[in-house]
Amino acid sequence: MSTTTTSVAVPSLTSVFVRLKLSLLKNGLKQSGGRTAAYVASIVVSALFAAGMTLAFLLLRGSADAALVTVLIAGVLALSWTFMPLFVPSGDETLDPSRLTMLPLRPQPLVRALLVASLVGVGPVLTLCLAVGSALALAHGPAGVIVAVLAVPLLVLGCVALSRSVAAANVRLLTSRKGRDLAVLSGLVIAVGMQLVNFGAQRLSRAGGLSSLEPAAEFVGWLPPASAISAIDAASTGDYAVAAAKLLLSAAALAGLVYWWQRSLVRLMVEPDGSTIGAAADSAAKDKSASSGLLGRILPGGRTGTVMERSLRYIWRDPKTKGAWVTSLAIGLIVPLFNAMQGTGSLYFACFATGMLGVQMYNQFGQDTSAFWMVAQTISTPADAYAELRARALAILMVTLPYTLLVVVATAAVLGDWGSFPEALGTALALLGAMMATGAFASANFPYSIPQDSAYKNVAPGQGGLAWISIFGGMIAGAMLCAPVIVANVVLHLTDQESLLWLLLPGGLLYGALLVWGGLKLAAPRVASRLPEILAAVSKG
Repeated sequence: MSTTTTSVAVPSLTSVFVRLKLSLLKNGLKQSGGRTAAYVASIVVSALFAAGMTLAFLLLRGSADAALVTVLIAGVLALSWTFMPLFVPSGDETLDPSRLTMLPLRPQPLVRALLVASLVGVGPVLTLCLAVGSALALAHGPAGVIVAVLAVPLLVLGCVALSRSVAAANVRLLTSRKGRDLAVLSGLVIAVGMQLVNFGAQRLSRAGGLSSLEPAAEFVGWLPPASAISAIDAASTGDYAVAAAKLLLSAAALAGLVYWWQRSLVRLMVEPDGSTIGAAADSAAKDKSASSGLLGRILPGGRTGTVMERSLRYIWRDPKTKGAWVTSLAIGLIVPLFNAMQGTGSLYFACFATGMLGVQMYNQFGQDTSAFWMVAQTISTPADAYAELRARALAILMVTLPYTLLVVVATAAVLGDWGSFPEALGTALALLGAMMATGAFASANFPYSIPQDSAYKNVAPGQGGLAWISIFGGMIAGAMLCAPVIVANVVLHLTDQESLLWLLLPGGLLYGALLVWGGLKLAAPRVASRLPEILAAVSKG
């Protein structure tokens, strides 16, 4: 009697993970037509961008600035790969290796499989195109071509390994509430980055071209993985020792990143997550100390103080509310100051900051989401609604009034235009009052829900029209309400009565206060009569 043994070929872990990544992409596209359209659009845009950049690299070939441009682009590419997972943790499901903790996988094969699977996607292909384009722009002669063949995979693998190692080291942060805060604040980073790029481009044009960036390119050229691209230029110019050193530096950095990634995976899969130990006790202690701290002492008593404290806690704790406030505070300060530093600004640019913060008064009940039903239980008369709206407005004014003063003072100091300070501050205060008034009215008449299941959705499906009417309609109405102060300003200038312009400061302050009072008084009866509709609208998401 003989026994026949049949051996079954076991697929490699790498091929399994590659198929898993492809399945995740395919199944994700099946969820909705919108997601499919967005993914296809991203592919088209990435392909057009890659084609354009490749053509630009080919045009750079032989140029004296080719090395400078390609090395800096490689540095920006590596920087993007480093920090993007921290701001968009939900962009790739495979970024969280803690999902593999129950599987019997060894660290080295797991890292190898994850690294290869990470090369599947639009981002890695776009990075490969940019790396190849850089090589085409720099490679001259046999030595340059040989180094380019080694440098291209070093750059791509270095970027991917950098991204994955940083994500693995911070995976518990990315899956926590702080991680969601980072995702929401990514808009701030992008907005600030755009302002910095704009400022740098204007300074660059004044400095006389790309030559002013040579020290930065020289420094970045020794930082892996951008050093791999710099090695191509060194080999093409005959500096073989420098080329070899930069290639070895990139290879050593790649090995170090893979080792760090492996250690992070081991620690993640064998060490318990004790981040929630004692969390309840600590949270209770913090709440108790916070309620009896400075905030509890400076706020008024009764309903006004309670509502103000709740609104301020929303600003500090709710990721979306915090993101909106931090973005408004940062951009509102950057725009007038940057324009002032470039010599092209005006003190009236400070009103931009006022407008950014005044928008926070819009859709006041939407930020409560479904929890608004508890607030609705305390509102039965227009007087109750007025008290609620007034307290919310006071909480916003606690931040916006000193901030408006700060921005106007800072802009006046940079411009050296203290003569226009009273009229600019008065106009800004009138604008703030107008936006608070229209914000209260819009909150009562055009409330909409803010979804909490996504960091990137600020309006529930089907309510986009309400959001547009609420925000942009209110902003137009607010600008119209500021017309008396603006007209008075223009008339005083045209009639050469500049000695009376200081009156715009107290006049703008009083007019803004009157607008806030009138807006709250008009909105309160609407809130009291439309409570069911408001509750249904803000609870939709």
